[in-house]
Amino acid sequence: MSNSCRGEGEAMFGEPWQNLNDGLTYHDLIRPSDAGLTVIEYYSKKHKNSAPFQGWLQRIENKQIRLDGTVVMDPDTILRAGSELVYHRLPWKEPDAPYLLEILFEDNDLVALNKPSGLQVLPGGLFQQRTVLTQLEWRASKGTPLHQQPLPVPVHRLGRGTSGILLCAKTKFAKSRLAAFFADGTSAIGDKRYNNAELNTRRKISKIYRALASGVIDQDQVVIDQPIGLVKYPGVAKGLYVASPSGKPALSKVSILERDVKNSSTLVQVEIQSGRPHQIRIHLSFIGHPLLGDPLYIAGGQPSCFDPEFIDEIFAQDGGYRRPENPVPGDCGYHLHAHQLFLDHPTSNELIKIIAPLPSILQTENEHN
Repeated sequence: MSNSCRGEGEAMFGEPWQNLNDGLTYHDLIRPSDAGLTVIEYYSKKHKNSAPFQGWLQRIENKQIRLDGTVVMDPDTILRAGSELVYHRLPWKEPDAPYLLEILFEDNDLVALNKPSGLQVLPGGLFQQRTVLTQLEWRASKGTPLHQQPLPVPVHRLGRGTSGILLCAKTKFAKSRLAAFFADGTSAIGDKRYNNAELNTRRKISKIYRALASGVIDQDQVVIDQPIGLVKYPGVAKGLYVASPSGKPALSKVSILERDVKNSSTLVQVEIQSGRPHQIRIHLSFIGHPLLGDPLYIAGGQPSCFDPEFIDEIFAQDGGYRRPENPVPGDCGYHLHAHQLFLDHPTSNELIKIIAPLPSILQTENEHN
């Protein structure tokens, strides 16, 4: 086994964020089925998750939309099949986010990073530039044209508030192999094969997390197999993942490390046998012990607020919806860390163990000493 636990502070990289990002440009090719719509009809129907009707009018007035290379002045301009619409979202200052990343392991096929809490992995929402992917792109472009590094691509996600090991592939082969490893573990759960020996023999990748749960958990071990599904939720275009009887299978094995009766919290280790979004947050809240400080999930694996209001008249300066008042998945405040990862290397098949140093708050008393 290759153990790649580096000392804290080694192999760090990252560039400070620019004050404003570069803005975004969105291209739409008009299909025959959309011919005859006006520009405002097209955007307010096809991209209503981005902005309300009035917001799209504002963007047209700001001359941010072009049709076949010409600025659209009239929102009622009729669209023809084959035409191209281009919307330019103006540069904006993204919310604060850390930028330094630690390399835990790297070879020609993959790189494992220690992601800080508060940094988003891939572009989305307000974070289009302040992401792990941007830092990887900047790092890869630093060399001369002959010595530029291949661009690693994350093969799984960590929530913005989650810290720890993020695995990235450098080659198409490594990406496909790692994706297959993750899929294999999830399919085993779908087959309801919960026998530990069987799961462990099938899994070529396993992840172990540390978390601080609210309340005192009585049992020493808890296995949670609550399915996770999607529901509509304001401010989350694709929907919110919650505990749902009709959702997809998910399995988490929780081991209690320390109980703090005085502060009503429990330090736990969680091994996930599937990789559903926000799985640990949902599963621990489902059994009545949400992560301490989690602004979104409460007991039962549901969001703290289900108020579905979207007020079209209220929109941000760029025409889009204002950030919802309700908590959203990217909000931080909880303590969850991807601590250990065991992996069959995608090309050598060597078993690799990667460890991300623990934040102080997630260490046991013995680990503090």
